[in-house]
Amino acid sequence: MSIQKFISTPDINEYRETFKDFYKIDRREDGVILVQAHTNGGPIQLSVENHRSLGQLLKTIGADPKNEILIFSGSGDDFMMDADPNGFELEKQDLAYWAYEYGFKDGRINVNAMVNDLEIPTIGILNGPGFHTEIVLMCDISLCSEEATLFDLHYDIGSVPGDGIHCCFQELLGVKRAAYALLTGQAIDAKTALEYGMVNEVLPKKDLIERAFKIADHILTQPRTTRRLTAQVVRRPWKQRLTSDLDVGFGIQMFGAVAKKSATHGQKHISETVEYVRSGRKNNFDK
Repeated sequence: MSIQKFISTPDINEYRETFKDFYKIDRREDGVILVQAHTNGGPIQLSVENHRSLGQLLKTIGADPKNEILIFSGSGDDFMMDADPNGFELEKQDLAYWAYEYGFKDGRINVNAMVNDLEIPTIGILNGPGFHTEIVLMCDISLCSEEATLFDLHYDIGSVPGDGIHCCFQELLGVKRAAYALLTGQAIDAKTALEYGMVNEVLPKKDLIERAFKIADHILTQPRTTRRLTAQVVRRPWKQRLTSDLDVGFGIQMFGAVAKKSATHGQKHISETVEYVRSGRKNNFDK
């Protein structure tokens, strides 16, 4: 026997409790773990605290060897269409500090954790319209509800779109389509997202989770090592993209926030900015 013992790995009963205010977590006997992000049981509302929780969660899931496939989804009718009313008070109080903590460190950890800290296959579910959809789109397989709309709001709220969504859009859309989407806030409906190759399947909302489990069941037909190594093969383009572009994008966005000397997030600002998506328009400038 070794002189030393293994450090204990995370226990799902413990981290289910730890993350309960941000994520509903369930796991089947076969290791398929379903994570449904929420704020007060409904759609995700962006905040400094919510933002940090994602990387912490993904690292924890990745460190638990009992997890075999991750299914990640939002909750309710939207994916993320709003901000917590007081979710960016910290940013307002000390912009320089949180521009780094929120705008650079936490964001990079979030995206890197999905691609680099999970050894298991991932299935993302876009349950409805929203921004910050990169965490679903960068899963190995992505499912989308018929009502979903994908878009990036950063430029329209005065922020540089450099926090991972630029990597995601450029990888999936190509240079020209990504430039258009990032500069105009283009609202991309589910049908177009499928045509563009951003998602794999479009389904009625009620069928999304069942379909994800069906795909997971197929993935489980092969041995554990085969599953995990295949995940690394199919994820390699994302690894290369992040190595090339992620840090510089976050750094530019952070510099932009500090140079402006003002926080760009906030519930009222975001709610007004995304109203064109709710009204079914393609952008904010073509009425």
